[in-house]
Amino acid sequence: MRLVLVSVFTSLLLAGCMSTPNTPTLVLETKKAPEAYAQCVLPLLLKDAAGATMSETQGHYKIVVSSKVAADDVLEAYKAPAGGKVFLYERALLASSFGPSSLERAAHACI
Repeated sequence: MRLVLVSVFTSLLLAGCMSTPNTPTLVLETKKAPEAYAQCVLPLLLKDAAGATMSETQGHYKIVVSSKVAADDVLEAYKAPAGGKVFLYERALLASSFGPSSLERAAHACI
């Protein structure tokens, strides 16, 4: 019986991590270039998530927020015809969230 309860509890905790890894949780468009957008998001994010890092490859910017208990959250900004396209990949520890994450708030603030 105890093993069943532990299995059920573990399954519930990991339910938020079961989303498809290649499906973004949020897609945004901005008139800013990917570099300007990433330079706007990173300082806002560092206020709440000190472990955030940014990397760049030929016009593509990636911000990663590391997590010790769940998969890393990732924001990617690509060049688009009229600015940039932003993809947010979040893996919440619990299936339901109580509001937007600090990464999502920063992503919307810099549009």
